Amino acid sequence: MERVVNLCKRRGFVFPSAEIYGGFRSTYDYGPLGVLALRNVKDAWWRSMVQLRDDVVGIDAAILTSPRVWEASGHLTNFADPLVDCRNCKERWRADEIGGVCPNCGSKDLTEPRAFNMMFKTHAGPVENEAAVAYLRPETAQGMFLNFNNVLQTTRKKPPFGIAQIGKSFRNEITPGNFVFRTREFEQMEMEYFVPPAEADTWFEYWCAERMAWYRGLGIPEDRLRLREHDAEELSHYSARTADIEFAFPWGWGELEGLANRTDFDLKAHSTASGERLEYFDQSTGERYVPYVIEPAAGATRAMMAFLLAAYDEDEVGGEHRTVLRLHHRISPYAVTVLPLSKKETLTPVARKVLALCQPHFMCDYDETQSIGRRYRRQDEIGTAYCVTVDFATLDDKAVTIRERDSTEQVRVPIDSLVDELKARLLVS
Repeated sequence: MERVVNLCKRRGFVFPSAEIYGGFRSTYDYGPLGVLALRNVKDAWWRSMVQLRDDVVGIDAAILTSPRVWEASGHLTNFADPLVDCRNCKERWRADEIGGVCPNCGSKDLTEPRAFNMMFKTHAGPVENEAAVAYLRPETAQGMFLNFNNVLQTTRKKPPFGIAQIGKSFRNEITPGNFVFRTREFEQMEMEYFVPPAEADTWFEYWCAERMAWYRGLGIPEDRLRLREHDAEELSHYSARTADIEFAFPWGWGELEGLANRTDFDLKAHSTASGERLEYFDQSTGERYVPYVIEPAAGATRAMMAFLLAAYDEDEVGGEHRTVLRLHHRISPYAVTVLPLSKKETLTPVARKVLALCQPHFMCDYDETQSIGRRYRRQDEIGTAYCVTVDFATLDDKAVTIRERDSTEQVRVPIDSLVDELKARLLVS
């Protein structure tokens, strides 16, 4: 864990937020490589959940919304953790996570648990009074329930169909920690899949299998993933069935994604509170019903962290130690890096032309500093899938060398066919 965290800071994946002021607890900024990797995680999710399907559409709902939404959804009364204080060292903890013993000092002299609502409260407008209270959303899901009728009418979809969304959520966590695993500001990738009630269990099983396959397909080993179904006492107030996709983090198993059968709780709750019907009328059967909802809800930041941890490796190449991120090419910050063998004026113009040739098709880097061996190691460490080297022979044979990250194998390719060769290797249409 420490090596990956150090790599993230050293190579520009993740920086502590407001670091020049001593930082701000549990907030992070994503650097030049981190913003690319995080975007790639989200793009891969969107591609799988929306682009490659015809039964899921997307929306982007507001972060601030009516406080009545959170009252109807149950968040004002149910979205709370049991909070205790240690009377000895004055630290504050979630009661359900410490087993009656303060993790900081070992004392068992704790206060009685009390409910702590995790929503961030703010005020909308110039006057700070109860009438102006608003909340930062703790999940993206409610925006999809609120827009159920809008999506139904504008897309003419019918159950089973889904609404997908990627966006920021905010939770005033009591004990954030483990780098970007648990933070107060994070990004979610959620989809609400509306189904006929009788089909809910079938679709729950379907989405559990689909989402497990997504993580495996992007490079997380089978033995570092598991699907854990919740016991009855763990279920949320809206859930008839929930399972977590968990990853073997260095500190133990941790949740990557939750899959829940939310039944018709949310649509009925908002229908009752708003007075608007949120239901589906099947013209072919004459049946009118409130759909059940299957929800796969993943954390984009947690997913990126898991991909980095799973990809981190150390080996030897030519007798030299190497650190390498064996990231799937869809997650790698850079798919291609162009490396001129030297900074001599004869090579630079050709290398720049090769870069310009690749940039419309791939996210690319250009690196001309230090020896070629050091540059290879640097690109291996940040997970670049392929390096393209422009050398002095290029001036005569109009060809370049492609080097593959994991195997370090090299092949000579004419510049004219370089893009097609890289597309074939990266499976880019």
